[in-house]
Amino acid sequence: MPGGLSYKRINDDAYNKLLFQARSQFGAILNVFRCYGMSVDVDEAINECVELTENFGMAVRGKESPIHILREAKERATE
Repeated sequence: MPGGLSYKRINDDAYNKLLFQARSQFGAILNVFRCYGMSVDVDEAINECVELTENFGMAVRGKESPIHILREAKERATE
């Protein structure tokens, strides 16, 4: 790795625990939108945020692939 840094992969149990914690934090952040009848959208957004976070983490550790998960902006929710 550049600059002499290296990262070791953590075991699956530790990874899954961190993934659960990240998902819970995204849920806590986005929970405010559930009161607007957006629960389905919030759940989808949480899954997308977790996927983006995983892609970002892999890129930081040297995986050479795009981190994006959407090709274009999502359509706005309608009232």
